[in-house]
Amino acid sequence: MKREPAPLNLLDGEPAQAPWVCVTLSRVRGSAPREQGACMLVGTTQTRGSIGGGHLEYKAIATARQLRARWAAGAPAEPHLESHALGPALGQCCGGHVELRYELATSSALPVPAPLFHLQLFGAGHVGRALVRALRPLPCHIDWIDEREQEFPLDAFAPEVGGEWPSTLRVLAVDAPEAEIATAPPGAFYLVMTHSHDLDFQLGETILRRADIGWFGLIGSATKRARFLRRWRERGVSESALERLVCPVGIPGIPGKAPEVIAASVAAQLLQLAGQVGKQAG
Repeated sequence: MKREPAPLNLLDGEPAQAPWVCVTLSRVRGSAPREQGACMLVGTTQTRGSIGGGHLEYKAIATARQLRARWAAGAPAEPHLESHALGPALGQCCGGHVELRYELATSSALPVPAPLFHLQLFGAGHVGRALVRALRPLPCHIDWIDEREQEFPLDAFAPEVGGEWPSTLRVLAVDAPEAEIATAPPGAFYLVMTHSHDLDFQLGETILRRADIGWFGLIGSATKRARFLRRWRERGVSESALERLVCPVGIPGIPGKAPEVIAASVAAQLLQLAGQVGKQAG
C-alpha cells in the first residue's frame, strides 16, 4: 500500500495532541471519497488531514480515540483494521467499500513527504506573503527570497508555525537575489514578484538563461510582458527561452486583484503544473 505523506511536523509541534493515531485508507474498492493511501492524524482534540469527510470520517475519529485510550491504558498498540461498506447504513452514498488501518503515528512509521515541486519565490510583499500562506500546508519546498529582511513577517506566521518557519520553507534575506537562481535543482519553478521592475527584469533574464527550468512565472500585465520580452530579445535571450515566460500568472477567469485572490489563483496554477509534471514522470 502506498500511503500519502503525513504532516510529520505535527508529531513534534503539538505535544498536547500526542500520541497521534494515523488512520489510513488501506484498501478501496469501487467509489470512495478519497483514494487508497489517504491518511488522517487524530490527536486528543484535533485532527489533521482527511480520509474523505462525512460519517465515515466521523466514525473513524471516534474509533481512533477509543483505540488511543485503550493503548494508553496498557493494551498492545497493534495496528487495527476495519472494513466499511459506503452505503445507507453508514450514511454515505458512494457505493464502494473501504478498509481502514489504525496505528500509532510515529516519525519512523510515517513516510517522508516528497515535495510536489520546488519553488523559488522572489518577493516578500503582500502577494508573496499570501502565496506562502496558501502553499504552507502543501508538500512543496519553497525558497522565499527578498533583499529586505524586515519584510519577512515571522510574527504574522507565529501562531500557525509555532514561532518558527516550517522546515519546507527556506527564508533568504540576501543582497544578491539573482545569485540564488543557480542553487535551485533542475526542473524547479520560479515566480518573480518583487518590489522593483528593474529587479524583476534582472531576475527574469537570469532564470531564462537556465536551460533546465520547470516553469517561470512573472507577476504583471500584458504590457509588462511585452516590454520585458522586447528588452530580453535585445539582450540576446533566445526565442525558445522567451517562450517559457508565463505573464500574467494565475488561473484565467478569476476576478479580483486582492493579494489573497491572486495567491489562490497562482497556487491553483502551481498545483496544475505539478500534476502535469507528475503525469509525465509517471
